[in-house]
Amino acid sequence: MNRRHFLELAGFGAAGFVLPGCVSAGKNTSSSADQQFPNIVYILADDLGYGDVSCLNAGSKIKTPNIDRIAKQGMIFTDAHSGSAVCTPTRYGILTGRYCWRSKLKSGVLWGYSPPLIPQQRLTVASMLKQKGYHTACVGKWHLGWDWSKKTDVPFGDRPGPKDDQIVDFTKPITNGPKTRGFDYYFGISASLDMEPYVYVENDRPTALPDRTMPAGKDKKLCRSGPAASDFDINQVLPKLTEKAVDYINLRATQKDTPFFLYFPLTAPHTPILPTKPFQGKSGTNEYGDFVTQVDWTVGQVMKALTENGLEKNTLIIFTSDNGCSPNANFKELAQFGHNPSYVFRGHKTDIFDGGHRIPFVARWPGKIKPASVCDQTICLADLMATTAQITGFDLPDNAGEDSVSILAAMTGTAKTPLREAVVHHSGIGSFAIRQGKWKLILCPDSGGGSDPKPGSKQAQNLPAVQLYDLTSDISEKQNLYREHPDVVNKLTELLEEYVNRGRSTPGKPQQNDSPVTIIRKS
Repeated sequence: MNRRHFLELAGFGAAGFVLPGCVSAGKNTSSSADQQFPNIVYILADDLGYGDVSCLNAGSKIKTPNIDRIAKQGMIFTDAHSGSAVCTPTRYGILTGRYCWRSKLKSGVLWGYSPPLIPQQRLTVASMLKQKGYHTACVGKWHLGWDWSKKTDVPFGDRPGPKDDQIVDFTKPITNGPKTRGFDYYFGISASLDMEPYVYVENDRPTALPDRTMPAGKDKKLCRSGPAASDFDINQVLPKLTEKAVDYINLRATQKDTPFFLYFPLTAPHTPILPTKPFQGKSGTNEYGDFVTQVDWTVGQVMKALTENGLEKNTLIIFTSDNGCSPNANFKELAQFGHNPSYVFRGHKTDIFDGGHRIPFVARWPGKIKPASVCDQTICLADLMATTAQITGFDLPDNAGEDSVSILAAMTGTAKTPLREAVVHHSGIGSFAIRQGKWKLILCPDSGGGSDPKPGSKQAQNLPAVQLYDLTSDISEKQNLYREHPDVVNKLTELLEEYVNRGRSTPGKPQQNDSPVTIIRKS
């Protein structure tokens, strides 16, 4: 049974949700107004916690009025999850609709000089939407690798080193970057803001040559030493990216017959935590809180540009985060203000517990999403691909979006049953968990990331390698019930094994993982 047939049998066929006047199948390259699909704006914060958004956390000491406005005018998803508890694998899943642990990256993240993770032949959300007549752009943090031009054939190290910047020829274009993965336009940086090189790339060329060395920072100002371009001010990166995103929206407003997809992955509130002067002290908490306030301002600037250009009514805007809040936010300091970035969830960024991957997710689409609505469906950020495919009537082939499930029925309030059979979670060090309904099964003896007990520690070695939690009665994952419910443990373990072995978690022809997958980590 292929995916289209399955959706039609379930009552969620692509044709049933295509916008009035839209072509429901095949390529749509027409620019006529009566065939126009919605514009899609996807804003991805970097390391923003569920509890940092005031519409999700009544006790939040940080106010996010612009994100809250999306929720008020649209829908809150209370049970949304990133594909991983760290950023590169989540970004892979967002653009491909596939869990990243199926790729060659089994744990951790890429670096600023890393080669591309997404193969050129793999369909992405951007390349799919291009086939439906969209203009596509990515503004912000890429962190999925590309090929720098090099002065020598010497390979880069697995992690950035002092010789890597000497290998790169910054006078020449990059290859295998966003422009070759479906985006018509790109402006941004290669990886996280704390990773070298500190160079803007526009389309496929650095905008300026490095002329100095960025010194290594400390504590909350953490960044790695590396080459920095003449036009790169690390304190002004978020405002610069905001300006570029707004400029793009303004430009597309002159071509209203052509829908656009703007993927806007922010660099904040990830380290280095550098709120600009207008936001310093504004949150009433610490510097991290101030940076979150600036992120909310960025969201407001995008919303303002849509409104001023008359694009608001025909634009689906989604705001979310790539994983949970990082410990660099200083949880202890924030607690003194009565603020918890992880809300009621256990753990933080890198962890297999929900604090590592349950993230804010709000969506607005006037006339399609009911204002001030709330959805408790369990969803994953990999679902963007199947959702946009259903909106545009694109029939995904079996070798694309293998782990993506359309959430369009949830957005429009027509879903009567759970859309997902289950969601697979993945930690920063490669630990697995699987969630189905109220049950969450964790297949490691610890946090699977950065929280105590530390992976491999004596404390972790003395703990059971299996954890089972009933999230309806134990949302903070405190009471391990694996002994009481061996049937549930077996059922979920078998389901996860099936997902791994079939190369997909959705209906369709089995696919191959890029390399072998190890599910259980004992210590």
